[in-house]
Amino acid sequence: MPGQPLTPPLDQRTATRRRASPRRLGALLVVLLAAGYGAAMVWLVLQETRLVFRADRPLAETRPSFPYEQIAVPRTDGVRQFAWVMKQPAAEAAPWVLYLHGNAATIASRVNIARYTQLREIGLNVYAPEYRGFAGLPGEPSEATVSADARAAYDDLRTRLGVAPARIVIYGWSLGSAVAVNVAAEVAAAAVILEGAPASLVDIGSLQYPMFPIRLLMRNPFDSVRRVDRIRAPILFLHSPEDTVIPIREGRRLYEAATAPKTWVEVPGGHTNANAADRAAFDNAIERFLQQHAVIGQSLIPHH
Repeated sequence: MPGQPLTPPLDQRTATRRRASPRRLGALLVVLLAAGYGAAMVWLVLQETRLVFRADRPLAETRPSFPYEQIAVPRTDGVRQFAWVMKQPAAEAAPWVLYLHGNAATIASRVNIARYTQLREIGLNVYAPEYRGFAGLPGEPSEATVSADARAAYDDLRTRLGVAPARIVIYGWSLGSAVAVNVAAEVAAAAVILEGAPASLVDIGSLQYPMFPIRLLMRNPFDSVRRVDRIRAPILFLHSPEDTVIPIREGRRLYEAATAPKTWVEVPGGHTNANAADRAAFDNAIERFLQQHAVIGQSLIPHH
Protein backbone atom coordinates (compact mmCIF):
# COMPACT_ATOMS: atom_id res chain seq x y z
CA MET A 1 0.00 0.00 0.00
CA PRO A 2 1.20 3.52 -0.60
CA GLY A 3 3.30 4.84 2.27
CA GLN A 4 3.98 1.34 3.77
CA PRO A 5 7.71 0.45 4.34
CA LEU A 6 9.24 -1.99 1.77
CA THR A 7 11.31 -3.88 4.36
CA PRO A 8 10.03 -5.90 7.34
CA PRO A 9 10.20 -4.26 10.73
CA LEU A 10 13.53 -4.58 12.61
CA ASP A 11 12.20 -7.06 15.15
CA GLN A 12 10.92 -9.35 12.36
CA ARG A 13 14.30 -9.27 10.55
CA THR A 14 16.10 -10.10 13.82
CA ALA A 15 13.82 -13.08 14.41
CA THR A 16 14.46 -14.32 10.87
CA ARG A 17 18.24 -14.09 11.39
CA ARG A 18 17.92 -16.00 14.66
CA ARG A 19 15.96 -18.75 12.94
CA ALA A 20 18.52 -18.95 10.11
CA SER A 21 21.56 -18.93 12.40
CA PRO A 22 21.18 -22.53 13.71
CA ARG A 23 20.79 -23.78 10.14
CA ARG A 24 23.99 -21.99 9.10
CA LEU A 25 25.85 -23.33 12.13
CA GLY A 26 24.61 -26.85 11.36
CA ALA A 27 25.76 -26.56 7.76
CA LEU A 28 29.14 -25.21 8.88
CA LEU A 29 29.51 -28.09 11.32
CA VAL A 30 28.75 -30.62 8.57
CA VAL A 31 31.35 -28.99 6.32
CA LEU A 32 33.97 -29.04 9.10
CA LEU A 33 33.24 -32.67 9.96
CA ALA A 34 33.45 -33.67 6.30
CA ALA A 35 36.74 -31.81 5.91
CA GLY A 36 38.14 -33.47 9.04
CA TYR A 37 37.00 -36.90 7.89
CA GLY A 38 38.55 -36.35 4.48
CA ALA A 39 41.80 -35.12 6.05
CA ALA A 40 41.92 -38.21 8.27
CA MET A 41 41.49 -40.48 5.24
CA VAL A 42 44.27 -38.65 3.41
CA TRP A 43 46.51 -39.04 6.49
CA LEU A 44 45.85 -42.79 6.61
CA VAL A 45 46.69 -43.17 2.91
CA LEU A 46 49.89 -41.13 3.26
CA GLN A 47 50.99 -42.97 6.41
CA GLU A 48 50.14 -46.49 5.24
CA THR A 49 53.66 -47.46 4.20
CA ARG A 50 55.10 -46.32 7.54
CA LEU A 51 52.33 -47.96 9.57
CA VAL A 52 52.46 -51.30 7.74
CA PHE A 53 56.19 -51.78 7.15
CA ARG A 54 58.06 -49.58 9.67
CA ALA A 55 61.10 -50.14 7.49
CA ASP A 56 63.21 -47.15 8.54
CA ARG A 57 65.86 -49.14 10.40
CA PRO A 58 69.48 -49.72 9.38
CA LEU A 59 70.93 -53.21 9.27
CA ALA A 60 71.35 -54.16 12.92
CA GLU A 61 74.84 -54.76 14.29
CA THR A 62 74.06 -58.24 15.57
CA ARG A 63 75.42 -61.20 13.61
CA PRO A 64 75.01 -64.98 13.84
CA SER A 65 77.44 -66.89 16.04
CA PHE A 66 77.84 -69.42 13.22
CA PRO A 67 79.29 -68.93 9.71
CA TYR A 68 77.14 -67.00 7.25
CA GLU A 69 77.67 -65.26 3.92
CA GLN A 70 76.10 -62.00 2.78
CA ILE A 71 75.38 -62.23 -0.93
CA ALA A 72 73.92 -59.98 -3.60
CA VAL A 73 70.68 -61.52 -4.86
CA PRO A 74 70.83 -61.73 -8.67
CA ARG A 75 68.11 -59.56 -10.22
CA THR A 76 67.22 -59.03 -13.86
CA ASP A 77 65.30 -55.83 -13.03
CA GLY A 78 68.29 -53.95 -11.61
CA VAL A 79 66.91 -53.84 -8.05
CA ARG A 80 69.63 -53.99 -5.41
CA GLN A 81 69.02 -56.72 -2.86
CA PHE A 82 71.11 -58.79 -0.48
CA ALA A 83 70.58 -61.89 1.63
CA TRP A 84 72.27 -64.00 4.27
CA VAL A 85 73.09 -67.58 3.34
CA MET A 86 73.64 -69.91 6.31
CA LYS A 87 74.68 -73.38 5.27
CA GLN A 88 74.93 -76.51 7.35
CA PRO A 89 78.55 -77.66 7.65
CA ALA A 90 79.18 -80.65 5.36
CA ALA A 91 75.46 -81.21 4.71
CA GLU A 92 74.96 -80.48 1.05
CA ALA A 93 71.72 -82.46 0.91
CA ALA A 94 70.09 -80.62 3.82
CA PRO A 95 66.79 -78.87 3.02
CA TRP A 96 66.68 -75.08 2.77
CA VAL A 97 64.46 -72.62 4.58
CA LEU A 98 63.55 -69.43 2.74
CA TYR A 99 63.09 -67.23 5.82
CA LEU A 100 60.92 -64.11 5.39
CA HIS A 101 61.02 -61.65 8.29
CA GLY A 102 58.34 -59.27 9.49
CA ASN A 103 58.07 -55.49 9.72
CA ALA A 104 60.05 -53.20 12.05
CA ALA A 105 63.04 -55.54 11.63
CA THR A 106 65.94 -56.49 9.37
CA ILE A 107 67.57 -59.83 8.62
CA ALA A 108 70.08 -58.93 11.36
CA SER A 109 67.50 -58.35 14.11
CA ARG A 110 68.01 -60.52 17.20
CA VAL A 111 64.56 -62.08 16.92
CA ASN A 112 65.41 -63.31 13.43
CA ILE A 113 68.90 -64.53 14.29
CA ALA A 114 67.40 -66.54 17.15
CA ARG A 115 65.10 -68.27 14.68
CA TYR A 116 67.93 -68.92 12.20
CA THR A 117 69.82 -70.60 15.04
CA GLN A 118 66.90 -72.86 15.88
CA LEU A 119 66.27 -73.78 12.26
CA ARG A 120 69.92 -74.70 11.78
CA GLU A 121 69.78 -76.90 14.88
CA ILE A 122 66.90 -78.77 13.28
CA GLY A 123 69.31 -79.52 10.43
CA LEU A 124 68.27 -76.93 7.85
CA ASN A 125 70.16 -74.47 5.67
CA VAL A 126 68.75 -70.95 5.86
CA TYR A 127 68.43 -68.30 3.14
CA ALA A 128 67.22 -64.96 4.54
CA PRO A 129 66.62 -62.19 1.97
CA GLU A 130 66.22 -58.51 2.78
CA TYR A 131 63.45 -56.41 1.26
CA ARG A 132 63.88 -53.13 -0.60
CA GLY A 133 63.41 -50.15 1.68
CA PHE A 134 64.74 -52.18 4.65
CA ALA A 135 68.23 -52.15 6.17
CA GLY A 136 69.34 -49.21 4.01
CA LEU A 137 68.32 -50.75 0.68
CA PRO A 138 66.87 -48.20 -1.76
CA GLY A 139 63.20 -48.17 -2.67
CA GLU A 140 59.88 -48.00 -0.89
CA PRO A 141 58.33 -51.23 0.32
CA SER A 142 54.87 -52.33 -0.75
CA GLU A 143 53.05 -55.64 -0.83
CA ALA A 144 54.06 -56.02 -4.48
CA THR A 145 57.74 -55.18 -3.94
CA VAL A 146 58.38 -57.30 -0.84
CA SER A 147 56.63 -60.23 -2.52
CA ALA A 148 58.79 -59.72 -5.62
CA ASP A 149 61.91 -59.59 -3.43
CA ALA A 150 60.94 -62.84 -1.72
CA ARG A 151 60.27 -64.42 -5.11
CA ALA A 152 63.69 -63.28 -6.36
CA ALA A 153 65.26 -65.08 -3.39
CA TYR A 154 63.27 -68.23 -4.13
CA ASP A 155 64.37 -68.08 -7.78
CA ASP A 156 68.01 -67.71 -6.66
CA LEU A 157 67.68 -70.83 -4.53
CA ARG A 158 66.24 -72.71 -7.48
CA THR A 159 68.62 -71.54 -10.21
CA ARG A 160 71.99 -70.42 -8.86
CA LEU A 161 72.07 -72.77 -5.86
CA GLY A 162 70.25 -75.54 -7.73
CA VAL A 163 67.86 -76.45 -4.90
CA ALA A 164 64.83 -78.53 -5.93
CA PRO A 165 61.38 -77.51 -4.65
CA ALA A 166 61.24 -80.76 -2.64
CA ARG A 167 64.08 -79.33 -0.50
CA ILE A 168 62.65 -75.83 0.05
CA VAL A 169 60.63 -74.80 3.10
CA ILE A 170 59.07 -71.32 2.95
CA TYR A 171 58.96 -69.79 6.44
CA GLY A 172 57.26 -66.50 7.26
CA TRP A 173 57.07 -64.77 10.62
CA SER A 174 54.53 -61.99 11.35
CA LEU A 175 54.18 -59.80 8.24
CA GLY A 176 56.66 -62.16 6.59
CA SER A 177 54.04 -64.89 6.80
CA ALA A 178 51.75 -62.83 4.55
CA VAL A 179 54.67 -62.49 2.12
CA ALA A 180 55.23 -66.25 2.41
CA VAL A 181 51.59 -66.91 1.47
CA ASN A 182 51.95 -64.69 -1.60
CA VAL A 183 55.04 -66.60 -2.75
CA ALA A 184 53.93 -70.11 -1.78
CA ALA A 185 50.64 -69.60 -3.65
CA GLU A 186 52.66 -69.32 -6.88
CA VAL A 187 55.60 -71.71 -6.50
CA ALA A 188 56.30 -75.31 -5.51
CA ALA A 189 57.80 -76.09 -2.10
CA ALA A 190 58.21 -79.03 0.26
CA ALA A 191 56.44 -77.24 3.11
CA VAL A 192 55.33 -73.85 4.42
CA ILE A 193 55.62 -72.59 8.02
CA LEU A 194 53.59 -69.55 9.10
CA GLU A 195 54.34 -68.09 12.53
CA GLY A 196 52.09 -65.40 14.01
CA ALA A 197 50.29 -65.06 10.67
CA PRO A 198 47.59 -62.46 9.99
CA ALA A 199 44.61 -63.62 7.95
CA SER A 200 44.22 -60.17 6.40
CA LEU A 201 45.88 -56.86 7.19
CA VAL A 202 43.05 -54.99 5.53
CA ASP A 203 40.57 -56.70 7.87
CA ILE A 204 42.71 -55.85 10.89
CA GLY A 205 42.83 -52.27 9.67
CA SER A 206 39.06 -52.22 9.31
CA LEU A 207 38.71 -53.32 12.94
CA GLN A 208 41.19 -50.68 14.12
CA TYR A 209 39.58 -47.88 12.08
CA PRO A 210 35.92 -48.92 11.75
CA MET A 211 34.80 -45.43 10.76
CA PHE A 212 36.84 -45.47 7.53
CA PRO A 213 36.46 -47.52 4.29
CA ILE A 214 39.83 -49.19 4.82
CA ARG A 215 39.32 -51.80 2.08
CA LEU A 216 38.94 -48.97 -0.44
CA LEU A 217 41.88 -46.98 0.92
CA MET A 218 44.52 -49.63 1.66
CA ARG A 219 47.09 -50.25 -1.06
CA ASN A 220 48.79 -53.15 0.77
CA PRO A 221 45.93 -55.37 1.95
CA PHE A 222 47.96 -58.58 2.43
CA ASP A 223 44.68 -60.49 2.15
CA SER A 224 46.20 -63.91 2.84
CA VAL A 225 42.88 -65.47 3.75
CA ARG A 226 41.80 -65.11 0.11
CA ARG A 227 45.02 -66.65 -1.24
CA VAL A 228 46.09 -69.37 1.18
CA ASP A 229 43.89 -71.99 -0.51
CA ARG A 230 46.18 -71.82 -3.55
CA ILE A 231 49.07 -73.32 -1.57
CA ARG A 232 49.53 -77.02 -2.28
CA ALA A 233 52.43 -77.73 0.09
CA PRO A 234 51.75 -78.84 3.68
CA ILE A 235 51.40 -75.86 6.04
CA LEU A 236 52.35 -75.57 9.71
CA PHE A 237 50.62 -72.75 11.61
CA LEU A 238 52.37 -71.62 14.82
CA HIS A 239 50.50 -69.08 16.94
CA SER A 240 50.53 -67.91 20.54
CA PRO A 241 47.31 -67.38 22.51
CA GLU A 242 49.07 -64.43 24.17
CA ASP A 243 49.77 -62.71 20.86
CA THR A 244 48.46 -59.13 21.12
CA VAL A 245 49.94 -57.97 17.80
CA ILE A 246 48.25 -60.56 15.59
CA PRO A 247 45.41 -62.05 17.68
CA ILE A 248 45.16 -65.82 17.58
CA ARG A 249 41.73 -65.60 15.97
CA GLU A 250 43.51 -64.17 12.89
CA GLY A 251 45.77 -67.20 12.66
CA ARG A 252 42.82 -69.52 13.19
CA ARG A 253 40.86 -67.83 10.41
CA LEU A 254 43.80 -68.29 8.03
CA TYR A 255 44.17 -71.93 9.09
CA GLU A 256 40.49 -72.60 8.41
CA ALA A 257 40.80 -71.11 4.91
CA ALA A 258 43.77 -73.32 3.96
CA THR A 259 43.02 -76.45 1.91
CA ALA A 260 46.49 -78.03 1.78
CA PRO A 261 47.51 -80.60 4.41
CA LYS A 262 47.72 -78.40 7.51
CA THR A 263 48.80 -78.52 11.15
CA TRP A 264 47.86 -76.07 13.90
CA VAL A 265 50.11 -75.71 16.96
CA GLU A 266 49.66 -73.21 19.80
CA VAL A 267 52.83 -72.06 21.55
CA PRO A 268 53.30 -69.66 24.48
CA GLY A 269 55.30 -66.44 24.40
CA GLY A 270 53.23 -63.86 22.53
CA HIS A 271 54.10 -62.46 19.14
CA THR A 272 57.84 -61.92 19.53
CA ASN A 273 58.95 -64.64 21.93
CA ALA A 274 56.91 -67.63 20.78
CA ASN A 275 60.15 -69.28 19.69
CA ALA A 276 61.77 -68.87 23.11
CA ALA A 277 59.11 -69.09 25.85
CA ASP A 278 58.99 -72.87 25.49
CA ARG A 279 61.77 -73.54 23.05
CA ALA A 280 61.45 -77.31 23.20
CA ALA A 281 57.77 -77.16 22.25
CA PHE A 282 58.44 -74.69 19.44
CA ASP A 283 61.40 -76.58 17.95
CA ASN A 284 59.74 -79.95 18.33
CA ALA A 285 56.59 -78.74 16.56
CA ILE A 286 58.66 -77.76 13.53
CA GLU A 287 60.75 -80.93 13.67
CA ARG A 288 57.74 -83.25 13.90
CA PHE A 289 55.96 -81.41 11.08
CA LEU A 290 58.96 -81.67 8.75
CA GLN A 291 59.47 -85.32 9.65
CA GLN A 292 55.78 -86.06 9.05
CA HIS A 293 56.06 -84.68 5.53
CA ALA A 294 59.46 -86.31 4.85
CA VAL A 295 61.35 -83.03 4.56
CA ILE A 296 63.89 -84.14 7.16
CA GLY A 297 64.84 -87.46 8.68
CA GLN A 298 64.41 -88.57 12.25
CA SER A 299 65.51 -86.56 15.29
CA LEU A 300 68.22 -84.14 14.23
CA ILE A 301 67.96 -81.66 17.09
CA PRO A 302 68.85 -81.84 20.77
CA HIS A 303 65.75 -81.87 22.98
CA HIS A 304 65.91 -79.13 25.56
